[in-house]
Amino acid sequence: MAANPLARDAGWMMGGQCVGYVLQAVYFVVLARLLGVIEYGIFVGAFAFVSLVGRYSTLGTGPVFLRYVSVDRRRFAKYWGNMLLLTTLGGILLTGILHLAGSHFLNPASAAVVLLAALSNCFGMQVMMCAAQIFQAMERMGITALLNLLTSFLRAIAATAMLLAMHHATAHQWAVASTVVSLLGAAIAVGTVAACFHGPEFSLALVRERLLEGFEFAFASSTTSAYNDLDKALLSHYGMNAANGIYTLAYRAVDIASMPVVSLRDAAMPKLFRKGVEGLPEAAHFAGRLWKRSFPMALAAAAAMFLLAPVAPMIAGPGFVEVVSALRWLCLIPVFRSVHEICGSALTGAGLQRYRTGTQMMALAINIGLNLWLIPTHGWRGAAWSSLVTDGLLGAMNWTALQLLVSKAQEVRLSSTLNA
Repeated sequence: MAANPLARDAGWMMGGQCVGYVLQAVYFVVLARLLGVIEYGIFVGAFAFVSLVGRYSTLGTGPVFLRYVSVDRRRFAKYWGNMLLLTTLGGILLTGILHLAGSHFLNPASAAVVLLAALSNCFGMQVMMCAAQIFQAMERMGITALLNLLTSFLRAIAATAMLLAMHHATAHQWAVASTVVSLLGAAIAVGTVAACFHGPEFSLALVRERLLEGFEFAFASSTTSAYNDLDKALLSHYGMNAANGIYTLAYRAVDIASMPVVSLRDAAMPKLFRKGVEGLPEAAHFAGRLWKRSFPMALAAAAAMFLLAPVAPMIAGPGFVEVVSALRWLCLIPVFRSVHEICGSALTGAGLQRYRTGTQMMALAINIGLNLWLIPTHGWRGAAWSSLVTDGLLGAMNWTALQLLVSKAQEVRLSSTLNA
């Protein structure tokens, strides 16, 4: 019986993710046809550049909310108010900084749409993600799943409408539409929270108390964004817009293939935080049960990516022929993610985020070095090789860190028992 709530919550998340498969597939295919490979590469270059630091706009208030409100729901109002305040201020500040920095890092075409991409990513998307985490903390996974679907749904509608009306659009035109969609989604998300719970409160004392912990969460999230998006930003920096379009379309397929693992992780996070209060061995044991479910799903996703790769250019358009090779190079990443996401979440749930951040920092350093070495000479293939090495090493490091820390915790318990 104890597993039923998790099965139900994972079912909600999986159901939402299955719909998300369809919506994201529609969105990416329609967008590829709407923009074409070069304009698509221009847009994703700007979006990837913004994503490198977009998570800092919340200052980690989402995971902080999830950690503390999952345990004590009476804390809701102040944590929600601070989340909303810091995300708004952080989003505006980061948007301005990224707009000024874009022309110094990206090619001119991508730099021209950074302002819109930043407003969409650093404010609109982050507000929606925070709202989804509120319902995740309350274990209302049905609403969490719907809010996670909201962006994909609205973007799919917008891209389809533009394709039918215009047949072809520029990166700037799509950036305008994407920003409008993100702001609309943020308004809907905040309205949903307001309809389900009491209003936000603000506490500067609580901000000061949780600021360092929140920054640690934001830093950890930003390292994930960095090694996922740095390659796309560098492809844009070197003016490889067509290669960026090919690589990004394939990488989006990786993200879709990883959804079963991500949905299981998200459904389990509130329970992982509660298990973490009991101790790391309990959190690790629960994570082991999760991994036994996530690993077979990841293997199936990898096989599907490899076998179905030739279908991609038939759907996305003739300009994306090289996506077949890119998909086959990247198909193992969902398998690697099934390891590092579950093991890393066990560390986070037990309050040991600093160890997870450490492994992510090492992965980021490796990723930066490989990208700077491989992308200038090998284009998107260099980016793909770098991603494979990074995710594989991160899986090995998170697994090793978890095993070593569990062994240490068990030794401490045994020593305490003998001394008692």
